[in-house]
Amino acid sequence: MQSDYYSILVVDDEDSIRRLLQKELASPRRRIHTAASATEGLRLCHQESFEVILLDIRLDDGNGLDLLPDFLRLLPDAKIIMITGYADLDGAVTAMRNGAYDFVAKPFTLSKLELIVERAFEHTSLACENRSLRLASGNKEHALVGNSLAMRDLVFLLKKVGPTDVPVLITGESGTGKDVVAAEIHRASARRTRPFVVKNCAGLQKELARSELFGHVKGSFTNALESTEGLMTFANRGTLFLDEVGELPLEVQALLLRVLENQRYRRVGEKDERNANVRFLFATNRNLADEVQRGNFHEALYHRINVFQISLPALKERREDIPLLVAHFLAQLGGDRARYSISPEAMNCLMHYHWPGNVRELRNVIERGLILAENNIISEKTLPRDLVESVAGSVSRPAPSLAPATTPSDGRKKLLPASRRKIGGESMLPGVSLLLDDVERGHIAQVLAMFGGNKQKVAKALGIARKTLYRRLKTMGLE
Repeated sequence: MQSDYYSILVVDDEDSIRRLLQKELASPRRRIHTAASATEGLRLCHQESFEVILLDIRLDDGNGLDLLPDFLRLLPDAKIIMITGYADLDGAVTAMRNGAYDFVAKPFTLSKLELIVERAFEHTSLACENRSLRLASGNKEHALVGNSLAMRDLVFLLKKVGPTDVPVLITGESGTGKDVVAAEIHRASARRTRPFVVKNCAGLQKELARSELFGHVKGSFTNALESTEGLMTFANRGTLFLDEVGELPLEVQALLLRVLENQRYRRVGEKDERNANVRFLFATNRNLADEVQRGNFHEALYHRINVFQISLPALKERREDIPLLVAHFLAQLGGDRARYSISPEAMNCLMHYHWPGNVRELRNVIERGLILAENNIISEKTLPRDLVESVAGSVSRPAPSLAPATTPSDGRKKLLPASRRKIGGESMLPGVSLLLDDVERGHIAQVLAMFGGNKQKVAKALGIARKTLYRRLKTMGLE
């Protein structure tokens, strides 16, 4: 399903007008549909979604002014442009007060009409984008940061599945970044300019879950005082990400299965079906196969959404990414005060902690550390006490990592603690000195990419002089 176009509906009982607009407005960017009557136009609005509607005021089976509320009720985000004769100008102005976007008087020039249509589409796109951002807000806790084998495998999978339209099931413990992966899939798809709508199913009230997903018509149930659209409509031609899909009520699961199989759905209380042009992404921290055995999850739905599964590793399974994540959060959360660093002792705690809350917990720890930091350094005493005690109680402190330093007269290399290692005569970013050279190289490459190659900012984030950075980049082949 392509998404790099928008759809226009022309409702006019004059065959010559319909044929003219069908021919002249059509382009790779626009899909034109026509209706010769109000009845046909409303039927099409039940089945399809249109960004722009050209509605004639005088139709054989109705008055466009009277029908305007019906079209707006079916497609509240669509921009309706009234087509009118000069004698109907007063009515057209009234229509704009009642929700029409604009009007064009016959005879009209195609260039003027095309300009109005483009502006109308820009308005409806902005409204959908704003809603999408509101629905998705607060879900992106961290970027895809890491150079571990697990993260490289993940990036490979995202590049492969992103451009397709198949459903994706994202699994993993809470806090591993399932929402971030979903956003990356959307950005890699042909739908990236369309809405990305996020809904956590755990927050859906059982009795209202069907309405929130599919919408409802006025009077369809108690307190349904107005007709509303559901997430299916808001995500039209875009992506709908259902987090914690295992929390959906069974009866709603059955309806969702039908959407996936037939790309059709009904609003609650509505007889006519609508098309669902939506790419679905799902996430869960449950074992859905076990939930199927327990009777808590629809078996057919499980097989339908499990076309392509991506399993996210827990943070404790990719500890080598912790310094990269720490550097990322220091840059992200430090604001203008990007001089923060972390002591070797604190980094040692972070590297050995078991992280039950995964990356989300690490972010929270760094945010807390920034508040308590002294002299812009996150030290061991600024970390949560239970974290430090957990590390102290579960592992014995390892002997200091050793690194080659000076060569004495007997020709043997003298070893210094890694915390005292120097690069180019100056200390590395505190904590990074605990890492092996290959991880250190990946870290510097990551920070370099983070700041778009701006070496001044990279040196500042790493806590080293620019000359030192230049020498290190040359040594590592990162120039």
